[in-house]
Amino acid sequence: MIIRPATPTDADAICAIWNPIIRDTLITFTTDEKTPEGIIALLDTNRQNNWPFLVAVDGQDLLGFASYGPFRSGPGYAYTMEQSINLAPAARGKGTGRKLMVALEDHAKDAQIHSLLAGVSAANPAAIRFHTACGFVAVATLPEAGYKFGKWLDLVLLQKLL
Repeated sequence: MIIRPATPTDADAICAIWNPIIRDTLITFTTDEKTPEGIIALLDTNRQNNWPFLVAVDGQDLLGFASYGPFRSGPGYAYTMEQSINLAPAARGKGTGRKLMVALEDHAKDAQIHSLLAGVSAANPAAIRFHTACGFVAVATLPEAGYKFGKWLDLVLLQKLL
């Protein structure tokens, strides 16, 4: 498995992983599916701002992707970023997420980032366990912060100081 920066040629494969998560799960609260054009624009924005967008690949197979970007706007938050990792179902539980997390943390440390946050749906206990195993600490739960599939959903905020 190789971890590398995403390129525009990865856009279709990124959509193929992301859209079923958006469409079919409570992992994310959004209902807006991604398009290849939107992914290409996101990659360009991340590149311009020195925010990573990484992919894990095995041969021709894209196994997952990870990125971080601003937690909130304003100069006081410049050293705190919110990260996200999404994996293809076949890649879950096999170390792909950990390798992506290490690469994100290395990038963040090189960029002088002090804190990484994860906003995780409480309906996704596997992601909470994953982040905790990676050294994140649950710092808050926002009750009923999201709404999807006719349900109010809690958001768990986890933080890791780098």
